[in-house]
Amino acid sequence: MACSATDLAPLLSATVNSTEAATYLCSQFSNVNYAVNNTYLLFSAYLVFAMQLGFAMLCAGSVRAKNTMNIMLTNVLDAAAGGISYYLFGYAFAFGSGGHSNGFIGRHFFGLSDFPTAEQDYSFFLYQWAFAIAAAGITSGSIAERTQFVAYLIYSSFLTGFVYPVVSHWFWAADGWGNPAKTKNPLLFGSGAIDFAGSGVVHMVGGIAGLWGALIEGPRIGRFDHNGRSVALRGHSASLVVLGTFMLWFGWYGFNPGSFLTILKSYGGDPAYYGQWSAIGRTAVTTTLAGSTAALTTLFGKRLLSGHWNVIDVCNGLLGGFRCHHRRVLRRGAMGCDHLRLRRGLGFNRV
Repeated sequence: MACSATDLAPLLSATVNSTEAATYLCSQFSNVNYAVNNTYLLFSAYLVFAMQLGFAMLCAGSVRAKNTMNIMLTNVLDAAAGGISYYLFGYAFAFGSGGHSNGFIGRHFFGLSDFPTAEQDYSFFLYQWAFAIAAAGITSGSIAERTQFVAYLIYSSFLTGFVYPVVSHWFWAADGWGNPAKTKNPLLFGSGAIDFAGSGVVHMVGGIAGLWGALIEGPRIGRFDHNGRSVALRGHSASLVVLGTFMLWFGWYGFNPGSFLTILKSYGGDPAYYGQWSAIGRTAVTTTLAGSTAALTTLFGKRLLSGHWNVIDVCNGLLGGFRCHHRRVLRRGAMGCDHLRLRRGLGFNRV
């Protein structure tokens, strides 16, 4: 929302100082604009943080009953240890600018010193922290049932305090070497890379960390018999898996639409009512369509492959669909993209 004293002055009474009155009104509009945008970002941060409950329930339902408390503890550690490490170091590495900061890593705002600024407020810090612990939460399920408490505490602090912040600095910080908006110094591949809502920065980082963790720790006890054949280890509660899936679905409306960061922004032109609020609504719709299409594709695909319906597979397919992040995706495009992803997801699920 833009306000110009020059535009307002002619509309005011000639008996008042029109310039001062217009300037005052514009300042009030600016304050309201700033407050609404920060409130929107805070609400989005709360939604993303609620995904931690979804991760905890999903993982708890997917493991055997004897490991429930351990997997719950790892999810609590993601939020608690991640909160301290991201506050002390992570945010500075991710979005620190000026001074000794460069395209690889930021080196300012340690412990939120010299904060807030005109460009960054506490709501932005909270939103990015929620992203950081989401990346850590993705990994917890990959190393379930075979991780020591102290080892996971170190891992979680390191991922949220250093690994994720450095990668997010590359693509989201103003001077990051992968940010296409950067105007100075060479860019990644000569053009940079657009990552809207963290398909690479969040999900790829968490996925790669989980892959390495699984490779290092090896399979769960009882995962293979003495002949090396795979043994299905079923989770103890499908109800927890379903409830966790719905909580993650709810949180994804902060993950994708919230990545616009602001809501009061007019695009101008015709139609006049179309602005960033419309783009946010469209993103919420495409997010819904991506997950819904993925769930139905998995439902009928697994029926054809195995001959039965399986709610766990549907939940996994639904979550896989939400990872189809695009900045501008038409409804048909979202469904098509998700169809391709689910074809691969069905194959991996069989493995």
